[in-house]
Amino acid sequence: MPEGIEEVEVWIPPLLTQLDVEGILGAMTSVRLVQTVTAGVEQYRPYLPKGAVLCNARGVHDAGTAEWAVGAMIAVLREFPGFVDAQRAGEWTYHHTGVLADSTVLIVGYGSIGAALDRRLEPFEVEVVRVARSAREGVHGMDELPALLPEADVVVLLVPATAATAGMVDAAFLARMKDGAVLVNAARGGVVDTDALVAELKTGRLRAALDVTAPEPLPEGHPLWSAPGVLITPHVAGSTPASGRRTLRLIRAQIGRYVAGEPLINVITDSY
Repeated sequence: MPEGIEEVEVWIPPLLTQLDVEGILGAMTSVRLVQTVTAGVEQYRPYLPKGAVLCNARGVHDAGTAEWAVGAMIAVLREFPGFVDAQRAGEWTYHHTGVLADSTVLIVGYGSIGAALDRRLEPFEVEVVRVARSAREGVHGMDELPALLPEADVVVLLVPATAATAGMVDAAFLARMKDGAVLVNAARGGVVDTDALVAELKTGRLRAALDVTAPEPLPEGHPLWSAPGVLITPHVAGSTPASGRRTLRLIRAQIGRYVAGEPLINVITDSY
């Protein structure tokens, strides 16, 4: 911790760094604003000092995460990882693959990233089904999810990490998914029961694309590494130049508001 940390009023934690959040916030006795550079705030909420305001980076990672989700589902459906393996082995493995066109894509957690993904899916000739915590026009409520799962060819997870979403993708959830469906997780690793997912992948009934895992980082030798039909990237969906530029714009605007005593944006008032 830097000298004078007890005088810090505004803290902007770095992206994807293992931090002693409890210790840092405990030492920041003057902190009034914690501005994250992530959409998720689950690691900060339990330790936020009384009187301090917590704000997230809603919107800055929408483009990168949505783009990753489209690329990931296409990569799995068109079997790109298998073709890369064949290329390295010098093998010409011609065969038909799946395709995104004419598919039903179920977005679970329809917020700003979900809307960005929706826009990017428009040219791909798919049916998009939307699910959020609360139902609204064009968006189903979470209570309708069990009935929607069997019809989806691709299920994209974009929910925040909360007590309600922890382990929500369990064996029963996965069992409701149709044969051959693809699970795409761009949310948090803890949303998925890893053991249940590995068991399904081993049967070959489902496939998956994961940017997040539980545990994370995924340790060497973990069965998820060698499970069939899974594409894993190391939490990079939002790690792009676009996200960096948008983060700087958000921070600049937020600090300006703070100094001027104006209302802050992206204030967290509930679990997210």
